[in-house]
Formats: sequence, C-alpha cells, structure tokens
Amino acid sequence: MASQTSPVWFITGCTSGFGRDIALEVLAKGWRVVATGRGKERLADLLGKGGDAILTLDLDVTKADQIAAAVKAAIDRFGGIDVLVNNAGYGYYSAAEEGEEADLRAEYDVNVFGLFAMTRAVLPGMRARKRGHIINMSSVAGLVGFPAAAYYASSKHAVEGFSDSLLSEVGPLGLKITCVEPGPFRTDFTGRSIQQNLPKIDDYAETARKRMITMKGYDGQQPGDPLRAAKAVVALGDLAEPPRHLVLGAYGYDAVTGSLKRRLAEVEAQKDIALAADYPKD
Repeated sequence: MASQTSPVWFITGCTSGFGRDIALEVLAKGWRVVATGRGKERLADLLGKGGDAILTLDLDVTKADQIAAAVKAAIDRFGGIDVLVNNAGYGYYSAAEEGEEADLRAEYDVNVFGLFAMTRAVLPGMRARKRGHIINMSSVAGLVGFPAAAYYASSKHAVEGFSDSLLSEVGPLGLKITCVEPGPFRTDFTGRSIQQNLPKIDDYAETARKRMITMKGYDGQQPGDPLRAAKAVVALGDLAEPPRHLVLGAYGYDAVTGSLKRRLAEVEAQKDIALAADYPKD
C-alpha cells in the first residue's frame, strides 16, 4: 500500500502503450498514480491494481478545461503532483510534400500544444514547492530525422527545444526536466496508433513510401521491450539528478550517437566560417 508521503505521478495517455506500463510500474514501486486518458472506462482495470493509490481520470490534452479539471482533481485527491509524464501523443507519417494540413495540425495539437498546456498547468504547484520532475516522452525522431517523419519528427524536435528552454528557467528553482527518446518498441505505436498518408508521388517510392511500408510490416517485431522501458522511466524517480536525455533501445542509442557525432563534426568543420561572421575584434 502506498504511503501518504509517496510521490505522486500524473501520467497522460494511459489507455495503452508506454503510459499504461509506466502507471503499472509506478504502482509496483508503492507510489501513487493519476492515470489519465481519453475514455476513463479504458482505465478501469488499473483501479483493481492500485486501490487508494490510483486515481483515473478522463483527459484529452487538447481540451483546456479537461486539463484544468484533471490537475485540480489530482491535487484534491493527493495534495500535489511530484512527477508529470507527458506521454500522450501519436505519429502522423507522410512525405513532407504530401502532408495534409488538417492532419499535421491535429498531431501538433496533441504532441506539442497539449504537452505545453499540461506542463503549464502543473508548474505553479511544482514551483511553489520548489521541487518536481517533468518527463516528456519524446522519440529518437526528436533528435534524428527519418523519411516520412517530417511532421512527427518536427513535433518531437519542438518538445526537445521546449524542454531545453524550460530547464534553463525552472532548473534554478529546483525542478527537473527529462526527455525520454525511445527507438522502436513493441507498443501499438506502429499499429493502431499510427496515421499514415502513403505517398502517391513516385519520386518518394524509395524513401518515404518504403519506410512507411517497412514500419507497418515491422509492427510486433520491434526489438524494444515496453516493460523494460517503463522500468527505466520510473527509475528516474529515484535519481537526485536525473538526466536531461534518456535514449532507450540499442537502435535508438546507435542512431542518436551517430547523428550527434556527424553533426558535431560538420559544425566544427565550418568553424572558420562561423567565427568570421562576427564583427572584427578591435
């Protein structure tokens, strides 16, 4: 049974995937959970696993009134929120040229603006207590670009940039910020949750279209174990100084480190040009 002093984790997108696994792992640690998602009835089975330590709530992160109500309910029930896990999100895949405006805006409403709104909603309480941890579920695509992922990757790049700036503001106040960047994991991300606009332009057959078909065929065979990922995320709660980045999975580790090394080498190769752009020193 969770104690009244155990940390309170508020998690979005708990109806499936990482959100549900993280909620279960938090409960297994003896901590308290506010599990949220669209369709509270889909969270009913979690109640039997948590008893008084869990609160389940309807929450669509694109709805400001639902965010305010959920945060208030969490505070009323548990007294505060110690950890926010911004997990709600999905992937919209298309060749950049063929992206549909309504679809990409809908993705940004969840992946970006919903995450921003949730963060703003919990910051006053965390700031007042001078403690708190915001964990943003990003992606390897938040650090590396892939064919067919222009809009999804850009949404996660936005989360990464937001997190960098947020940390510079709230870090001195005692708050922690972590982005989790999973590679391919065996969730329903490339199954039920994915939205694909298969390219019709033949010039993208070997790039965007090929990758989208490969992703669909790969569903259920990804190397990443969601349960191990959930344990890694929840283990962040035991760290006095959690990392700003947590890349998960061998594929993700190799992709991110390789990309960063290439990027650094490219920037350093242009050092003379970069420095010459300043006014001459007296």
